[in-house]
Amino acid sequence: MRNDARNRTYTVSQLARLSGTSVRTLHHYDEIGLLKPASVGENGYRYYGREELLRLQSILVHREFGIALGDIGVLLDSAGFDRLEALRAQRERIEAEAERYRRLARTIDRTIAELEGRDTVMDKQLYEGFSPEKQAEYEAWIIDKYGEQAKARIEAGREAMKAMSPGQQQDWMAEVAELEGDLARAMGQGMAADSAGLDPILSRHHAWVGRTWKTPPTATAYAGLADLYSTNPEFRARYEGIAPGLADWMAAAMKAYAGRALAD
Repeated sequence: MRNDARNRTYTVSQLARLSGTSVRTLHHYDEIGLLKPASVGENGYRYYGREELLRLQSILVHREFGIALGDIGVLLDSAGFDRLEALRAQRERIEAEAERYRRLARTIDRTIAELEGRDTVMDKQLYEGFSPEKQAEYEAWIIDKYGEQAKARIEAGREAMKAMSPGQQQDWMAEVAELEGDLARAMGQGMAADSAGLDPILSRHHAWVGRTWKTPPTATAYAGLADLYSTNPEFRARYEGIAPGLADWMAAAMKAYAGRALAD
């Protein structure tokens, strides 16, 4: 490897370590045409140069904004794509989000202080840093796709979260993270999405959703949630970030479980 960064090349394992991604992810990007290596050696090794490193950075930045992999490929390969212009726009967006997170951190600190008996938080200060625009956009997407009946579930989710203490909210999120990890491992082990062997995990996931909605999802509702996970950009980015292919695999598993184990 030469010292000049512009002329360095990396193997797939080296690039995985450098970027914090996995070898499997880079192989997946190659397979779908999102990030091809600069060359492939006679030994079958993939080699990546400066251009590929910059493209991977663009992919990861877009992923941070919840853009689906297929949409990222279309964007990066479009005739009018300007990497410099895109980076400047993304930096402005990140700065705005960073400020919002700083405000959220202050809100959380004040609430911790109140719960510890050190201070009292003004009612309005409880919600500083939250983005009404993001929440409204997210809820509008759900209602537009699933109809007005989705409003009841959105409200149920709100009420369930309000009723939780900060510790309960943390446990609630830790539980779903564990479930998602179990599903990702099952997929990685080659288990078919329609396998009944997934029932113990999916049963726990179904129960977790039921606690969130305050009612167990019917087969139709659980299958509808599966569609949401695979088609909503934010959910899709979340699951693809855990493991490439997980969004569609998990949706298929949930639908299979709904047909196999749930009733309307």
